[in-house]
Amino acid sequence: MSEVEVWRGGVATWECDAMGHLNVGFYVAKSMEALAGFAAELGMPQAFAPHAQSTLIVREQHIRFLREARPGAPLTITGGVVEMGEVEARVLLLMRHASGELAASFQTVVAHATARDGAPFPWPDRLRARAEALAVEVPPQAAPRSIGLDPVVTRAGLERADELGLKRTGLGVVRSGDCDVFGRMRPELMMARISDGIPHFFDGERPGGSEAGRVGGAALEYRLVHFAWPRAGDRVALRSGSAGGDARFRKLVHWLLDPATGRPWGAAEAIAVSFDLETRKIIALSDEALAAVNAEAIEGLSL
Repeated sequence: MSEVEVWRGGVATWECDAMGHLNVGFYVAKSMEALAGFAAELGMPQAFAPHAQSTLIVREQHIRFLREARPGAPLTITGGVVEMGEVEARVLLLMRHASGELAASFQTVVAHATARDGAPFPWPDRLRARAEALAVEVPPQAAPRSIGLDPVVTRAGLERADELGLKRTGLGVVRSGDCDVFGRMRPELMMARISDGIPHFFDGERPGGSEAGRVGGAALEYRLVHFAWPRAGDRVALRSGSAGGDARFRKLVHWLLDPATGRPWGAAEAIAVSFDLETRKIIALSDEALAAVNAEAIEGLSL
C-alpha cells in the first residue's frame, strides 16, 4: 500500500523567516500535526487528545529539506510505516508541493507509550496489522545523506559544553503554551529554539562567497534526538558548535540543556549552507571564509 494523506494546508507569511521561506520550526510543527493524522490512520484517533490513555512520543526526527516552500504555497503530507519494533516505530512523512515535488521528508521515530507518564509499552496486534497495511519504503530523496542514523550515546551536557567552548545561542524557559496536552514541551519547540539561536551562532553575520548578493542561510538536513521532555517552568539553554564542513556545506551541532542540572533535553545535527537570497542558490565559500570555518570546527563534536 502507498502512503496515505494525513495533512493538507499551506504556508502563511508569518510562518516564514528572513530568508523568505517556511521557517524550519514550522516545518516540524506541520509534521507534528501530520503525525496526529497518521496516528488516526494507524488506529489511534485520540492519541493526542487530553483524555488519551496511550499516545505517540517522538524519540527522534530525521529531516531532509528538499525544495523551499514560500508564502502561499499549498502543501500536503502523506505518511506510512517504515518499520515497527516492540514499542517503537519509524514513521515516514512526506511533504509535497502541489506539483508533486517533495518539499521535505520526515523520518520520525515514535514510541507507543502511556499518555501521562510516557512509559513505553508494546503495540497491540490491531495496530501492528494496520501498520503492515501502511508499510512503505524510504525513497532515495528522503534517505540520510550527510547525517547518519546510528544509535546515539550522547555526551551532551553543560560541563562538556563549557569544556568544548560551545557558543551560548539560546536561553529561556518553557511556558505553558509551549507544552502539549500532557504537559511536555512540543517537539517543534526544540527546532524553533535552534532556529532562533542561529543569529547568535554567526554573531549576526553569515560567511558568503565573493560573488554573493544578499546572503542568508538554509538547512538541508537535520537529525533531532529527544532525551527528556521539559515541562512548563523548566529552563532550557542552547549551546552550539561547528563540526566542520567544506566550501558548500557546514555541519552544526546543537545541544539543548537543562541549566539547573546540566543534563541534556535533546541534541541536533544539521547540514547548513549559505544561500543567495536573489538567485535562491547555494553559495560556495571563498578560501578565506572556508579557512575561518575550519578554524572554528570542534573535533569529535557530535550528538
